[in-house]
Amino acid sequence: MAEPEIERQRALIRNAHVFKLPPRSSTAGWRGADWTEEVWQGNVKVVERGDKCAIILVSQDGATFAVCPVKEGAVDRCVDSSRYFVLRIENAQGRHMFIGLAFNERNDAFDFNTALSDSKREKEAARNPPPVFTGPSVDYSIKAGEKIRVAVPKVGSNKETGGSGTMSAAAKRRAARQAGGQAAKPLRSGGLLAPSNRDTASRRDPSSVSAGGGGGGGGSPSSSVVIVS
Repeated sequence: MAEPEIERQRALIRNAHVFKLPPRSSTAGWRGADWTEEVWQGNVKVVERGDKCAIILVSQDGATFAVCPVKEGAVDRCVDSSRYFVLRIENAQGRHMFIGLAFNERNDAFDFNTALSDSKREKEAARNPPPVFTGPSVDYSIKAGEKIRVAVPKVGSNKETGGSGTMSAAAKRRAARQAGGQAAKPLRSGGLLAPSNRDTASRRDPSSVSAGGGGGGGGSPSSSVVIVS
């Protein structure tokens, strides 16, 4: 006894519209703007049974209005709107006709398109499965008596490394200054550098300073002193 085929529903779009198709006005394709005679309104289902996919138009009371077997040339898109499609429906005797299908929202049309694309892609993948690797397998298991040696580096504990085996950021800066011949410069309050003790010597002129330094009399006033420190 054959097992019954399982029906898989890929999409259900509610409140779709079916139109009677007028004669096509252009060779470029169907135009939804030309459709004026609506003949049905209901739900659209995209279902799969075995290796077959079909679009089923179902009325609000559950009755089937039309069936469109999905195959080459069964679904066509309109040239003036992404929400309008042309379906090739068939009856049980194999007779067919074309109808216009329209959705209210672009999201509904996107779900409809995605369901058909996914079904087609999965069927092609099933017909052409990817090649299976059949090369020799490699045994990575450890044999009896084998040992694994792991080299673990020693962790330093001095102050420069902070006990972690790696040089701290402050130690790296000090090493860089020493390598460049620069001494550490302390900061004053406010973030200003203190004057360097290796700067230019004082430029005071000894002859410009009076010997007595005061004491009255008619001594000439002292000359100005310029000190650069």
